[in-house]
Amino acid sequence: MFCTLPAPAALINGHSYLALRDWGRANGFSRSYACSRDTAIFTNRYSKVIFEKDSHVAEINGINVALSFPVAEDKGEFLIAQMDAGKTLEPLVFPWKADDNKISTIAIDPGHGGKDPGNRVGWHSEKTYTLLLATELSQQLKKAGFKTMLTRTKDQYVDLDDRPNLANRHRADLFVSLHFNATASGKDRVSGAETYCITPVGASSSNAGGAGASYSRTLANSVETESLLLAFEVQKALVKNLGATDRSVRRARFAVLRDAKMPAILVESGYMTHPTEGKKIYTPAYRRQIAAAIVKGILDYQRLTQPATKFSKSK
Repeated sequence: MFCTLPAPAALINGHSYLALRDWGRANGFSRSYACSRDTAIFTNRYSKVIFEKDSHVAEINGINVALSFPVAEDKGEFLIAQMDAGKTLEPLVFPWKADDNKISTIAIDPGHGGKDPGNRVGWHSEKTYTLLLATELSQQLKKAGFKTMLTRTKDQYVDLDDRPNLANRHRADLFVSLHFNATASGKDRVSGAETYCITPVGASSSNAGGAGASYSRTLANSVETESLLLAFEVQKALVKNLGATDRSVRRARFAVLRDAKMPAILVESGYMTHPTEGKKIYTPAYRRQIAAAIVKGILDYQRLTQPATKFSKSK
C-alpha cells in the first residue's frame, strides 16, 4: 500500500500543506483528539501517529520522528507539510518491499579518532568508546551472518569525507556511524538516544546551525527513503532494548552521511555527560547491549524491506 496525498489545503511560508483529516481519510486512518485538542491522534489497523500543534516532531508507532516543517493549525484543522507526508510519513507508515534488498556488507564508522577526541568527560574521550562499540558491533553483526568493514580500526584520524567514500569503495550495503553525545548544561536531565539520516532536499536539518546547512541535493538523497526507515528501526530498538529516552529520529547533512551511496545513519547512543547513562557507556556490558540493539534494528529493517519470498525461512 502506498500513501495517498490529498490536494494541498494551504500555502504556509512558501510550503504546501495538507489537511491531516483528508490525509487520514485517504489512507484509512481514524482521527481523535487529546483533551487539550492540541494533539491529534490518527490510528488504523497497523499504525498510530500522534501530531501536536506547532510541533516539529510526530510520534509514529511509539517513536519520535523529526518533521521538516512544524504541524500547523487553521480554523481548528491540523495541517502537515506535503513534504513530510510524502518523505516522512509514507516511508514509515507504509514500508515497501524492494526488488532486491540483500544486505551483505555493513560499514561501521567509529566516530572521531586520532587528533579528534570527540566529546570529553573527565579522562574519557568519545573516540575511545566509539571504537570499542564498533568492535563489539562488528562481532555481533558477523554472528548474525553479515560481513563488516570499519572506517578505522585504531586510534587514528580519518577525514570525514573519507569515511563514506571508504564504504562506497567497499560496496557496503549499509553505513552506520557511531557516536556518543554530551551537553554543557542540564547534565542531570539530558540523556537518551537519537539517530540521524540525511535531510530531504529543500528542508532544514534538525541540527539547527549544524554541519551542512545547505538545501542542495547530495548523493545520499538518492537513498533517503531507505535511510529514514533504517534510522527508525535502529532508534526503536535502542529505545526499547536499552530503556533509553527517545530523543527522536532526526535529519542532518553531516559530512559522513552526505556522500554515502547506500542507506546511511549516524547513531548517538547516549550521553557521556549524564551521571547514570555516562557511567554505563564506559562499561563493556552496556556497549554489548547497544550493539545488540543496533543489530536488531538492522535485522528489522531487513525484514521490512526484503521481499517475503526471499526471507520466509529466516528467523
